[in-house]
Amino acid sequence: MKSMKKLITLSMTGLLLASAAAPLADVHAAGVKTASAAYQSSKTKASYTYAKKMLVKNRTGFSGKTSYIFSKKAYPTSGAVYGYSDFLLGLKGLGYKFTKAQRTRVADSLVLNRKSTAADLATAIIATRAVGLNPQKLHKTGAKKTLNLVSALYHRSLTKQTVNVSSQALIALSTGSYQRPSNAKFSKSSLSQTIVKNQLSNNGWSYNNQVANADSDTTAMAITALARGKSNSSAVNTAIAKGQSYLKNAVYPSGAFGYAYQGKTFPNANSTAEAIIAFSTKQNTVKLVNGYFKSGQTTSPMRAMLGYVRSTGSIKGAATQTLGVGQVNLANAAYRQALAHRSVYSIK
Repeated sequence: MKSMKKLITLSMTGLLLASAAAPLADVHAAGVKTASAAYQSSKTKASYTYAKKMLVKNRTGFSGKTSYIFSKKAYPTSGAVYGYSDFLLGLKGLGYKFTKAQRTRVADSLVLNRKSTAADLATAIIATRAVGLNPQKLHKTGAKKTLNLVSALYHRSLTKQTVNVSSQALIALSTGSYQRPSNAKFSKSSLSQTIVKNQLSNNGWSYNNQVANADSDTTAMAITALARGKSNSSAVNTAIAKGQSYLKNAVYPSGAFGYAYQGKTFPNANSTAEAIIAFSTKQNTVKLVNGYFKSGQTTSPMRAMLGYVRSTGSIKGAATQTLGVGQVNLANAAYRQALAHRSVYSIK
């Protein structure tokens, strides 16, 4: 009950602050739907409650095809289902208090060794930090030595990695005041520059660095990573501004974000959540989350995203509820923290 009360308090505080973030005035407002305080509170409570039940039961959902969230047998290379770090951070950002047993399960489930990829290490850093563990001194039950996930990530080469992996790594390294090894293969500054160099001529980013394949998800991750990298480089700041411009143009009339394939568009909750997180990285773009900014837009991104939340709290169209509920909760938390001039990734 304490965590739920904290959630409601946090939600209402954010919603009161949201009233100051008025929609942009250069687009006709008639008929545009935004997410009211009551609507946000109701939908957030539903998805948050669903996620809590998932964590307690260690299940990826409660209908259809489900599996464990944490399992070495099911996920031999990672120990957890894809999206688990966003799932845990979303709960943390909305005020959830992880139990000692839950922290132990996270630590003991994760598969971490010399073969762990940069992507696996980055997500593990975010996840362990979110539940209250130290990723620089991670202790697994029965182990004689602690693991330094941060040092391991710094020793992975990222020169040939995708923008998604580079962005995830930069975000992970921004979740705490971590010490960079003297023989590290990269720095946060150099990683930021690498992401900037991969920005495309249309101002977006793609998973394979092809203009035709630029998408909202990759672009949103790159923006969030560059903002979290906190570089003072003018090139980085320009890249962030251009990326935000790409997202503003990519919004569908419904207010959602998604992807196009073979002439068809596929708006979805997760792409919309990623865009909301990216808009929440800068104070001058937070107003876009529950606003309107493109001609023909009928709904704000926040209203569109919350429209995917069922009465049960699960997410319509999600590949797994770990990813669906996790990213929706993370987007809600990112928005509320941004309204209070904080970042959901500054984990304490």
